[in-house]
Amino acid sequence: MLAVNYSTIRSNLKDYCDKATDNNETVIVTRKNEKNVVLMSLEKYNSIMKATKNAKYLAMIDKAIEQLEQGKGNMHELIEVEDE
Repeated sequence: MLAVNYSTIRSNLKDYCDKATDNNETVIVTRKNEKNVVLMSLEKYNSIMKATKNAKYLAMIDKAIEQLEQGKGNMHELIEVEDE
């Protein structure tokens, strides 16, 4: 992980973009009196977003299992559908 100030990254943007994409580097862009931002490859971003969605999905499944174990589930008869 690299930390670079705004002025440096502005004058060397291509180099830092290459580091993010080619070396899978995360670059923190520090800005004076402003909130910092992060530069990373789209591949890494997509991976983080997928992991976040998976974690939320797994948390929902865990909650459902917990509810079933507490007897909060409902039984339903299966309906069989004939193939057309």
